[in-house]
Amino acid sequence: MNSINRIALILLFFILSLPLHAQIGEQRHNFAIGFSGGLNFNKVSFSPTVRQKNLSGITGGFTARYISEKYFKMICGAQLEVNFSQQGWDEYYQDYPDLHYTRKMNYVEIPFLAHLAWGKERGMQFFINAGPQIGFLINDSEQKSGNWNNYNLEIQQHGKKIENKFDYGITGGLGLELRTKAGNFLLEGRYYYALSDFYNTTKRDYFSRAAHGVITAKLTYLFDLHK
Repeated sequence: MNSINRIALILLFFILSLPLHAQIGEQRHNFAIGFSGGLNFNKVSFSPTVRQKNLSGITGGFTARYISEKYFKMICGAQLEVNFSQQGWDEYYQDYPDLHYTRKMNYVEIPFLAHLAWGKERGMQFFINAGPQIGFLINDSEQKSGNWNNYNLEIQQHGKKIENKFDYGITGGLGLELRTKAGNFLLEGRYYYALSDFYNTTKRDYFSRAAHGVITAKLTYLFDLHK
């Protein structure tokens, strides 16, 4: 595990431990469910590097959240999601504008999040979500155009089968929530950093890193089942 991964895991464990230390606050038993939708902006961390631009895709799914307590001004809870997520990469070759290659990868992803919020319990709140995430590749597809044989480029990823369909990493985001009598409306920006590689990355393989990085902008609607 490299140093970036170690730092990411330390930060994750710190954030997840906050609700555990907040067990002396005012108890809450607020359970809410709902759905979300948004856009992904995807790139893949390759080593050796593959030049890319952002590949956009959709994301959306089911959300369940439990608020357990309020500790001074911090509202503590946990959130579980099951989402469909379009990921992948879009290659960019500035010197060869006729070349184009896109790999789209569709996942079912499951984030397990600590939810920390500050603000009015009926009104506007600022929140942080952070935690581990796992994903399962459903399918993938390639789009390729241009005469690649005209150029002396070392290409290993085209046509290469996805070798690891199980994905895992850490995710976190910031957002605003408006809590009303008609339900709770959330606007969130989130980043996912994969700790796993979808290609084999041993010393015998060409790539030593092939992992997702996803920026997500999403809207969520939740309605309370128990307050």
